[in-house]
Amino acid sequence: MKRREAIQRLSTVLGGTLLGADSLLARQIDWESIETLPESARIGLFGKRQIRLLNEIADTILPETDTPGAKAAKVGQFMAVIVSDCWEKDDQELFLAGLVALEERCKKTFGKPFLRCTPQQRHALLVELDEEQKEYYRNIKDGDPPHYFRQMKDLTLWGYFTSEIGATQALRFVDIPGRYEGCIPYEKGDRAWGG
Repeated sequence: MKRREAIQRLSTVLGGTLLGADSLLARQIDWESIETLPESARIGLFGKRQIRLLNEIADTILPETDTPGAKAAKVGQFMAVIVSDCWEKDDQELFLAGLVALEERCKKTFGKPFLRCTPQQRHALLVELDEEQKEYYRNIKDGDPPHYFRQMKDLTLWGYFTSEIGATQALRFVDIPGRYEGCIPYEKGDRAWGG
C-alpha cells in the first residue's frame, strides 16, 4: 500500500477529516430512502437488492428494541459505501461472495432467500454463521482470508454506533459535556457513553 492510499483510508476511518470525506458523506445522503429508488439504482458495487439484504442482516444482528435497529440507521448503505470505496479488490470480492454464500446457505437450510425468512429463521442462520466464524478464527493461519460473516458483523457494529441513531439513542450522549469526571458510577445494564 502506498503512503497516499494509506492516508486516504485512514482519513475515511477517522471520520473523513482529510481526503475524500465529501464523497463518502454525499453518497450516504443520496441514499436516505433506498426503497423509493428504482431497482437499477446502485451504491458502488452493490445493487438495491443487495443493500436491502445488508440492511436486513444488520437489523437481525442489531434489531430494534427500545432504540431503533441497524436498518433505521441505514447500516446497509454504510456497508455498501465502505466496501465499495475503501476496501481492496480481494476484500470486496470476498465480501460479495459472502453475500452469495449466505443466501445459498439460507436457501439450503430454509428453502427460501434471507429476505423471505421469518425473523426467527434469520436469527437462527446468523447464530450458526457466528459460531462458524468463531471456530474459523480459532484455527486461522497467517495468510487466510477473513471470514465474510465477521466482516459483516464488524461493519454492522461500526456503522450503527457511529450513526446518529447509534451514538445518541443506543449510547448515552452529552452534546456539550461539562467538567471532566474520571470516575462515574456504573450500574449493570447502563448504556455506554458515545460522542
